[in-house]
Amino acid sequence: MAGDVKWREYSMKESFTGAEAKITQACEGGSAYLSCDFGFITVIKANYGRTDRSTCASGRPANQISNTHCFQETSLHTMSSRCDGSKSCSVPAVNSVFSDPCVGTYKYLDVSYECIPAIRSVICEYTQSVIVCDTGAIFVHHANYGRRDLVTCPHHLATTPHCYSPQTSSLRSRQGRSSEDAVNIGPNRLDSITLYRR
Repeated sequence: MAGDVKWREYSMKESFTGAEAKITQACEGGSAYLSCDFGFITVIKANYGRTDRSTCASGRPANQISNTHCFQETSLHTMSSRCDGSKSCSVPAVNSVFSDPCVGTYKYLDVSYECIPAIRSVICEYTQSVIVCDTGAIFVHHANYGRRDLVTCPHHLATTPHCYSPQTSSLRSRQGRSSEDAVNIGPNRLDSITLYRR
């Protein structure tokens, strides 16, 4: 069906480990909680919307659950920005986070994720760090130049934990070339670089 193709095209990325993914769901108004006992989160698939009539349907009138082709194309990006590279994270399943892909439909957040073995490096502003792998080459799984909490690299000018920079993806172009690399950081901070041996 066309909706299924759209789900795969917009909301899925390649598995890193090949292992069976963890799944979490949250009804609209609730929160999805992701956690890894070992390793760090990488979101594989995400959709805020509705793809069936049974999930989060209890007590809802038929007209609120009948649209099963409800997709928010930016769900994967939103979840990855908030959770990738963390040990745990909680994301509200609300329109203010994802925007409303289908007005009048009662939605839910459906997320698949993996826990990947990785090395996490946090670099505060105006510092330099050398990232080293004992064997193999560096592969940058996730990087964010910004802030995802107010505790790491504390600063009196830090006022929001929701600061994400799409330009951080340029760090990925440096991967795979060496077992050692240096990273310089300017204002704000690089929230995390998650690495694993490849």
